[in-house]
Amino acid sequence: MHLHAHDAKAGSGNDFLVPKGQAWFAFAMTFGLMLFDYIDRQVIVSLFPYLKAEWSLSDKQLGGLVSVISIVVAAAGLPVALLADRFSRVKSIVVMATTWSLASISCMFAGNYSQLFAARAVVGLGEAGYGSVGAALIASLFPARMRSALMGAFFAAASVGSVLGVLIGGVVAARWGWKAAFGVVGVPGLVLALMYLAVRDYKTVALTPELTKATRSASDLLGHVAKALTRSRTLLWACLGAAMQLIAVSAVWSWLPSFLNRVHGVAPDMAAKQAALVVLAGAFGAFAWGVLVDGAGKGRGHVKLALVAGLCVLTTVLFCTAFGLMPSGQGQFMVILLGGFVMTCTVGPIAAVTFDVVHPGVRSTGAAVLSLFQNLLGLALGPFIAGVLSDLWGLQTALAVVPMFSLLAAAFFLVARSSYDADRAAVNHVHVDAATGPRPKLTQAHA
Repeated sequence: MHLHAHDAKAGSGNDFLVPKGQAWFAFAMTFGLMLFDYIDRQVIVSLFPYLKAEWSLSDKQLGGLVSVISIVVAAAGLPVALLADRFSRVKSIVVMATTWSLASISCMFAGNYSQLFAARAVVGLGEAGYGSVGAALIASLFPARMRSALMGAFFAAASVGSVLGVLIGGVVAARWGWKAAFGVVGVPGLVLALMYLAVRDYKTVALTPELTKATRSASDLLGHVAKALTRSRTLLWACLGAAMQLIAVSAVWSWLPSFLNRVHGVAPDMAAKQAALVVLAGAFGAFAWGVLVDGAGKGRGHVKLALVAGLCVLTTVLFCTAFGLMPSGQGQFMVILLGGFVMTCTVGPIAAVTFDVVHPGVRSTGAAVLSLFQNLLGLALGPFIAGVLSDLWGLQTALAVVPMFSLLAAAFFLVARSSYDADRAAVNHVHVDAATGPRPKLTQAHA
């Protein structure tokens, strides 16, 4: 699979694939579901104090309740995205949203850790591939010149959803118990899932013989993805860099409420509200950095990668200073807040860089490759590593150490920038059209 190429039409940077109103409706609906994707994921972190007290759980076990979703998303994301690419992105998203919403509701009936862990795994199964398929849909409906900003805005929904999940979980648990929180956040996703059927899809793109063979089964796809990663240094190093940055992001998001509760002595519901401010700063950061990097890079991916690398270094400096050198207090929290704004710098630009080097016929699948790295090596590891280090050294020390992974992210992005131009220029010939009927139809690629 050339996980390469941009399309001639959308890639020109000037045209919407569908009327603007339909494109923005698709964006709004996709953003809304991404919001509830992360509300359902992150509601658990504000419930950690209650779960720890009721079931005597270790920090490693608590971290596992976050990590299991990312592990399942990583394992199932590629097959789900492959099916969506070849059949229907819209219908696939409807099924995914319905599944994760029902699974989230089921968490309120868990009677022990094992049952809750299993229910959280099913939440991950429903969410598998959603970010990839949703991002591919947006990237195809809008002009390529808007991709970094749109991807930043789309993935900012993850931050906003995390904020709402933490806030809702803290408030509901304080009033009605931790189990009620899962029921409150699960229902709205079901409503949005049904509304999503009105979103306009794009036609399934005909593949080259090589791509057709590679997408016949999950095993063939995995083998071809491995070859594609070997051929495309940009894709490989960008994926690795994105994963390393998300180790820091997911660790801070997952453990900041507990840090404020244990170290600062803040009540669990208030700790959730303060931590939500940091996650909200990340939402603004994801969009702001997407716009700024788009403007500064002006279509030059190697410049975007260099800028993002510098922001990753800044992430390390801010968090290591806050957690490792500063005393508890308002000053420390302000530096943490600034770090929250900077640390989401990768989500828009790196998604855009990935789409620049992915064949439109497997755009969801290409995004799933990025998602695989982000979830398995980033989002899954961050909460777990921080939990293990917290059990060994204490939570504050753990949060001072984990952000050093951002330095690795910076190094990987600098390696990726050296091959971006060549990888993008290698394939520049595939056309994408909007779907006109309820079922996507094939449109032939042309040179």
